[in-house]
Amino acid sequence: MSKQNSSRGRQDKSSKKKNPSKPQNSTEGIRLNKYIAHAGICSRREADVYIASGNVSVNGKIITEMGFKVLPDSEVRFDNRLISPETIRYVLLNKPKNYITTVEDDRGRRTVMDLIEKAAKERIYPVGRLDRNTTGLLLFTNDGELAKKLTHPKHDIRKLYHITLDKKLTMNHLRDIADDGFKIEDRRVFVDAISYIENQPKSEVGIEIHSGRNRIVRKIFESFGYKVIKLDRVIFAGLTKKNLPRGFWRHLTQQEVNNLKMIK
Repeated sequence: MSKQNSSRGRQDKSSKKKNPSKPQNSTEGIRLNKYIAHAGICSRREADVYIASGNVSVNGKIITEMGFKVLPDSEVRFDNRLISPETIRYVLLNKPKNYITTVEDDRGRRTVMDLIEKAAKERIYPVGRLDRNTTGLLLFTNDGELAKKLTHPKHDIRKLYHITLDKKLTMNHLRDIADDGFKIEDRRVFVDAISYIENQPKSEVGIEIHSGRNRIVRKIFESFGYKVIKLDRVIFAGLTKKNLPRGFWRHLTQQEVNNLKMIK
């Protein structure tokens, strides 16, 4: 081989190394749909739809390619708004009464965000909701994909409530509720399990349900002529209130996060 050809070969190799488009197809970086999910915008699956629709740009260029990888110094915009991935946080709150489940309230009422304001510097949001007078477990996260999973009816997320009624629940009514043989607002109600609380008055009841309908637990008992005095969510998606006093929060353990992600 001549010196000229050898020199040209070295120049070609050098050119390839300087090709600015090469890193985007390398193993470096993070997939664009994952980047968007980590920014708390939506789940990865939803991100794919937005990408295909042209809602996302990287370094000023609209990206519609599935599997596109974003480098650490890339500028990513969603609907022309600059976004960035955050550390994923999972915070469990034992909610007290008189707090509403919303990010902000224009009437100045206390919200659950007031209780977890020091839990994370990242923006975290409640998964589902508990009404103002309902207490118990409420999960917060910026993991959009997991939040979507935990609120979608098809995953049958387990929710167990401890209810205190204004009077004793009759055995006949308990059986009627357990049999799913009734409708509320022209829709069939499905209850996974119901029982009296052991060693407590018959006005203390435990009910397991996976429906996410608004105020559904209260409506169940109201339809049979009972008033719910107290409603406390004691289990949510396998998470419990153990060692978590009312009004306090804690971060999930890695094992708890793994268990949630294994839900199908």
